[in-house]
Amino acid sequence: MQFVSMVLLILSNTSAIAAGDVQKISLAEVANNAIEQSKLTLPGSAAFHLKATITEATNPDSEYKAEIEEYWFSNEKWRRTIRSPHLAQTLIVNGDKVFEKNDGDYYPWWLTDLVTAVFDPLPMLEQLRQINAQIMKPSGGENSSSCSRLQSLVLCFKSARGLLGNVGTPGYHATFKDYQTFKSKQVARRIIIDPEPGTTIEAKIIELTEAGSADDGLFAIQQPTDPEQRLASVRVSEETARKLLLNAPDIVWPTVGKNPVSGRLAVYISVDKGGHVREVWPEGSDNSDLEDFARDQVGKWQFKPAAAKGVPVQMETELTFTFKTKLANSEKKP
Repeated sequence: MQFVSMVLLILSNTSAIAAGDVQKISLAEVANNAIEQSKLTLPGSAAFHLKATITEATNPDSEYKAEIEEYWFSNEKWRRTIRSPHLAQTLIVNGDKVFEKNDGDYYPWWLTDLVTAVFDPLPMLEQLRQINAQIMKPSGGENSSSCSRLQSLVLCFKSARGLLGNVGTPGYHATFKDYQTFKSKQVARRIIIDPEPGTTIEAKIIELTEAGSADDGLFAIQQPTDPEQRLASVRVSEETARKLLLNAPDIVWPTVGKNPVSGRLAVYISVDKGGHVREVWPEGSDNSDLEDFARDQVGKWQFKPAAAKGVPVQMETELTFTFKTKLANSEKKP
């Protein structure tokens, strides 16, 4: 994941600046426009049947892979199946009933990120609607972009149509490419994340067709799944996560081969329902020599199981650290 500086608001538009056009527009309006054009699961959208594959582009043999299939008629009637080395899931929503069958006890963060990007490209849209900020109006050709950096959130919109280009914030990153028409929508057929240097994972929509009449058998639920048996994840603050720590060892930072010897480091973690850290991803460091060490140390931490409304859930959070160390062999220098 790319490190995002904590700044108030930076606006840029490559094509607009070049043309001397500085027309601005509400960020909420641009975000709404992008989602209305591209989100498949907006109420009133065409029913669809979708298939997608997920692979690690930089290492096709890795376990970062999955197959996704979804039948969607409305937000009250849909069926999704996911198959990956880490999790096989069947999820059916039919009215107020939910059926979920999982082969696996953990829903990986990288998989959650890409599945979210396919079906809900801008999950923080409601929060954006409450922000009183402006962005340079998207304009120009396909390679132009208009970007906003608001605290820890980065958003870029493409071309004069204002399609979503990329999103970056702790816990959710996605780059949207290869938009193609489906009914009244423009849908990104390739969605990419780079959770760490050298790792690029891509979701590719390989089939997207209009669904015919609903086959009631696909959505039949004889017995809804108890919430305790489902896999859900909650994002919590760092303060809340640290209160749940069962072991909070002090980190003794190793010597480094380059400056700086003091600064800030951040990681994003995903914790399973039992309180075990399952994934640790870099969120940026003032000294990259320390990233792998920090990830290894935090990966050994144990938390009290998190709960939402009394039900055990997975937990995600960003952890930040300040480090102070020395240069390797510095004591031997005259």
